[in-house]
Amino acid sequence: MPTTPYWLDTAPRLTRGAEGPVAGRYDVAVVGAGLTGLSSALRLARSGASVLVLDAGTVVGEASGRNGGQCNTGMAHDYAAVIEAHGRDTAACFHHAYAAAVTEVETLVADHGIDCDFRRCGKLKLAAKPEHYDGLARAHTLMNREFEAGTELLDAQQIRHEIGAEAFHGGLLMPDAAQLHVGRFGVGLAEAAARHGAAIHEHTALTGLQRNAHGFALQTANGRAQADQVVLATGASRTGPLGWFRRRIVPVGSFIVVTEPLAGATLDRLLPRRRNYVTSRIIGNYFRATPDDRLLFGGRARFSMSGATADQKAGAILRRGLCETFPDLADTAIDYCWGGLVDMTQDRLPRAGEDRGLHYAMGYSGHGVQMSVHMGGVLAERIATGNSRNPWAHLSWPAIPGHFGTPWFLPAVGAWYRIKDRLR
Repeated sequence: MPTTPYWLDTAPRLTRGAEGPVAGRYDVAVVGAGLTGLSSALRLARSGASVLVLDAGTVVGEASGRNGGQCNTGMAHDYAAVIEAHGRDTAACFHHAYAAAVTEVETLVADHGIDCDFRRCGKLKLAAKPEHYDGLARAHTLMNREFEAGTELLDAQQIRHEIGAEAFHGGLLMPDAAQLHVGRFGVGLAEAAARHGAAIHEHTALTGLQRNAHGFALQTANGRAQADQVVLATGASRTGPLGWFRRRIVPVGSFIVVTEPLAGATLDRLLPRRRNYVTSRIIGNYFRATPDDRLLFGGRARFSMSGATADQKAGAILRRGLCETFPDLADTAIDYCWGGLVDMTQDRLPRAGEDRGLHYAMGYSGHGVQMSVHMGGVLAERIATGNSRNPWAHLSWPAIPGHFGTPWFLPAVGAWYRIKDRLR
């Protein structure tokens, strides 16, 4: 099975990457060519700024190109808990930021003619146990009353018209959610940024970052550059001088398998609406159809880092889960199996801010397709105009006690979550 993510294997390569060594002076240097960095670079370049983009790998080669391709409105959190912790007004601000983020993705796709199969399909959260349906019903009432979220509650009978699986007892539909081919979207953002003048250097890791009288000196193995301001869009990156962030981000493996192409009639029976789907378990699964009629099935199959061995072990677990959910696919071949690192924060809320010319946004905690694009725009707007629409600006971000970058505690966390899943 190819270990290159399906999204990257079926996307074009960047044609407008910068050639030659890193050199010169820029208004802004962007570290990380994922969706946060590319969204920020595109907007800054369009505003007239000179922009340098550095990435240790390829455009959208990490989390931005290794996810489930879901672009969802709303948070994955318990909304009642968010209201209790942050108040109704702040919780509403968080919720509306996610809704606005999906619209921003849609606008970028249209404005730059990006061929990425974007469509509003709706997200359906599926009740994996009868008692989970009651929780979805409470969330439905709360979200519509407090935030006018427009959700729809589907009972066990109605869910049969949505999914050809017997394992679910109802669902909560968020109709404005979208899906897209994240590989083609990311490369499209990069091409658009380059057309507007951004210099994008792939395979160019940041090895040193030093503040000086003129801004920041950036060192790479391929040369040096100077920038007035820096955007750090590095997520769970293990590369570069990012120790402060590593103490606050927990890199958690997320894993995905993709089947061989399925007959249209099979998909019509299993996923007739072709929505985004996620299950209600703590260690649940997410799935969707791909543009070429495959079934993508993912989740936190193992609480470990991603790597060759871990990805294959997780792939075997996911295949069992796929066949349990859709027994008709028991003999279907798996064509892709891969993993990636999710940049989790302790409370699973993003963090973004600015300190003396160093701007950052990360910690999307598994829901970054849309929020990364949104926050890239927020950072660019702050740099270009001084305005800030940052919904996370007031959140403190202390280091996680005992965590210095390597998440030694993941097996224990996974065991605890599995116990909770059995009990709830």
